[in-house]
Parts: sequence; structure tokens; C-alpha cells
Amino acid sequence: MAMPKKDQERATYAWMYGAQARKDGKEREVPTYWQEHADAWLQGFDGVRRGAAPNPVSDELEAELDEGAVNHLPSGT
Repeated sequence: MAMPKKDQERATYAWMYGAQARKDGKEREVPTYWQEHADAWLQGFDGVRRGAAPNPVSDELEAELDEGAVNHLPSGT
């Protein structure tokens, strides 16, 4: 669902202020001013990239990858 532009801007600022709060060594507690955009503030505090959805990892990842795919991984990984 698309957000109105004003709400997108406020969520972006909430994210930035959350990231800054972490850098300043503050508690992981959403300030009253940012309660409306608490999710964005916490994502910023936790270092989650803005707009990035978490990528779930399958419980059956090993079964999904065959040995040939694993053996062809680039070196250094």
C-alpha cells in the first residue's frame, strides 16, 4: 500500500533519527514524538536499510540446494 508523500517523509526522518539515536548511545526506546512511525524509528535504530524487507531464510535451505550448486560457489564465500 502506497503512503502519502508527507507520511513517507516523516517515516524517513523517523528512520534517520533512530539511526542517530543508536550512534549517540541512547536507549532503544521510541520517543513520544515518533510513536506514529515507531517501526521506521526502530528499523533505523537497528540498522535495517530503509525500504528493505527482511529476506526470510527457508528452514529447508539445505534440501533446496543441491550439492552441485554448493560446489560452484565463487571462492572467498
